[in-house]
Amino acid sequence: MLQLIQANLSRQARALELLSALLEEEFAALMERRPQDVSSLELSVQDLMRQLVVERMQLRRFISAGYPGLERLRDVLGKLPAEDAAKLSDDLAELDKTEQLCAMQADKNRQLALGLYDQSMQLLTLLHKSIQPSADMYGKRGRFAKAPQGQASFFSGRL
Repeated sequence: MLQLIQANLSRQARALELLSALLEEEFAALMERRPQDVSSLELSVQDLMRQLVVERMQLRRFISAGYPGLERLRDVLGKLPAEDAAKLSDDLAELDKTEQLCAMQADKNRQLALGLYDQSMQLLTLLHKSIQPSADMYGKRGRFAKAPQGQASFFSGRL
């Protein structure tokens, strides 16, 4: 059972390293404003996250099958010989460290994506305002057009 747990932790560590690389690549694509690359990388990140969840659920099944009554790997460490517990503890520490790096990079990516979104929305608002007609413009008959009325009216014209 211990070998299954170690193999699972090893797969999780490699998956988190790959996730970190994908997140850094996504950040670079965001910086270079390559939306197609960002989209494909985001799909890869989501798929990798699903695989990580499957690995974590499998680890919980291993723990509950091999050590009844225990739910967490940290609880299992107390039941193992000192050498095995130290090895698993080191693996867990490395896993936690890599996971924290991934979380920080994901937050950077989120902040950059939101900043680019805000910038694009402000530019679109500015463009819309610049093409909207102002009150001082000529109408279709060559006269100054009336300013739009703030209230609804049924009749318009001269008497």
